[in-house]
Amino acid sequence: MTHPIHRVTNFSRVWPYTLSVAFSDGSRQVIDFLPVLRGQVFGPLREEDVFNAVRLDTEVGTLVWPNDADFDPATLHDWPNVSAGLIALAASWGAADTIDGRLVRDVGRKK
Repeated sequence: MTHPIHRVTNFSRVWPYTLSVAFSDGSRQVIDFLPVLRGQVFGPLREEDVFNAVRLDTEVGTLVWPNDADFDPATLHDWPNVSAGLIALAASWGAADTIDGRLVRDVGRKK
């Protein structure tokens, strides 16, 4: 069985904690990371300066942050299909938290 290998080729910030991510197959996802920024690895990214320090690791084709947090590029590529599960998992990493008065689990926040 063959599985596609996805690589991030570019990204841009479109809103706080939200990135537009381009992939080698020509597709693009706009990803709101805020609901999954919890726990020991991703929680530090709630600091906007830390989140904004994201960079593209061209060797592995994904986004990485200064604390070595990253997401599998396939997860980023398939975000609409996997985000609900990730948000549920992130909820198990700690109590609900807020940023600027918004719950991090609030996927439907207004922009």
